[in-house]
Amino acid sequence: MLISGPFVAPRRFVTVLAGALLMVCISAVGTTSAAEETAAGAGSGKLILVTGATGTQGGAVARELLGRGYAVRGLTRSPDKPRAAALAKLGAEMVAGSYDDPDSLNSAMAGVHGVFAVTAWWEHGVATEIIHGRALVDAAKAAGVQHFVYTSVAGADEKTGVPHFDSKHEIEQYLAKSGLNWSVVRPVSFMDNWPGRREEFLSGRFVDPGEPDQSQQWIAAVDIAFFVAEAFDNPGAWNARALDIAGDEMTLAEFASLLAAVLDRPVRQERISWADYEAANGKELTIMHRWFDTDGYAVDVAGLLARYPQLTSAETFLRGMNWGPDAAEARTQ
Repeated sequence: MLISGPFVAPRRFVTVLAGALLMVCISAVGTTSAAEETAAGAGSGKLILVTGATGTQGGAVARELLGRGYAVRGLTRSPDKPRAAALAKLGAEMVAGSYDDPDSLNSAMAGVHGVFAVTAWWEHGVATEIIHGRALVDAAKAAGVQHFVYTSVAGADEKTGVPHFDSKHEIEQYLAKSGLNWSVVRPVSFMDNWPGRREEFLSGRFVDPGEPDQSQQWIAAVDIAFFVAEAFDNPGAWNARALDIAGDEMTLAEFASLLAAVLDRPVRQERISWADYEAANGKELTIMHRWFDTDGYAVDVAGLLARYPQLTSAETFLRGMNWGPDAAEARTQ
C-alpha cells in the first residue's frame, strides 16, 4: 500500500493507461493465481544464465531463480569476488566472462534455456552499453536460447532525452527484432541505493534538488527479481511484453517525513542547486533528475499492487535497513 500523504495523480495518462491495459493482458492469460504460477515453475531445473550476477539486480535474480528451482549460471568478470562465492555457496555455477569477449559469452550461453541480461552505462558510457546489449542478444540467438529477459528502465520507450534511458530503448528494439522469445522489465529508481546514503539520512538530511511536491517512484531489487522470475515461469504470458514496474511512490516531502518516522528524528529535504548537484554527481544523473522534476516515472503502481500486494514498500525497505548503534542511541534520547 502507499505509505502516506494524498494520492498523487499520474502526470502522463497515456502511459498509465497503457500499463493498466498490459496488466489486464497479463491477468487474462490463464486463471491461475500468482502463487500458483510460481509453484508451477518451481523445480523446473532449467538452466538460466544470469549476467551481472554479482551486481544488485543480477544477484537478486540469481537468488530468486535458485529459490524457484532453476539451475543458475552466473556470469561475472571476477568469479573470485565474495559475492560470487556467496552465490556459488547457494548452488549457482559462477563463470568468468566479459561483454567485450564474444568467446566468453558463447561459452557461458552453451546449453542454457534462458538469459537474464543487465547492461550498465556508468562504467563505459551509453554507446558501449548499446554494443554490449547487442552482443548479448547475438550470443543468445547463436546459442538457441529459448527466452531472453532484459532489464531496462521505466520510461525507456518515451523519448525522455535521458541518454541511458535511450540506450536501453535501442537495446529493447534490437532484441524485439532478433527473433528470440523475449520479455522486458522496466524498473524505476532502486530502493537499494538508499543504504549508500545511510550517513546522510542519519544526519537528518535528505539531499535532492527536486521540488518537494515532486512525485518519485522506487522499487526493491528483490521485486525486480520477482518479475524476472515470473517471466521465466510463465513464458506464454510474458513473451514479447515489456512492463514498467515500481513498488511505491510518494512526493519528496513525504519521503523526508517517512525517513523522520523511521529514524525517530527530524529529517529535512536539503535542496541544492542544479549546478552543485551536477558537480557532485555528473551530467548524466543531472539530466535524469531534471527529467524527474518535469515528467518523471508514471508507473501504474496501484495497478501493480492490486495484483502483487507483496511488493516492497518504501517504509518496509527503510525499516529493514541496518541503521546501526547511532540510530538506536538517538531513539533513547
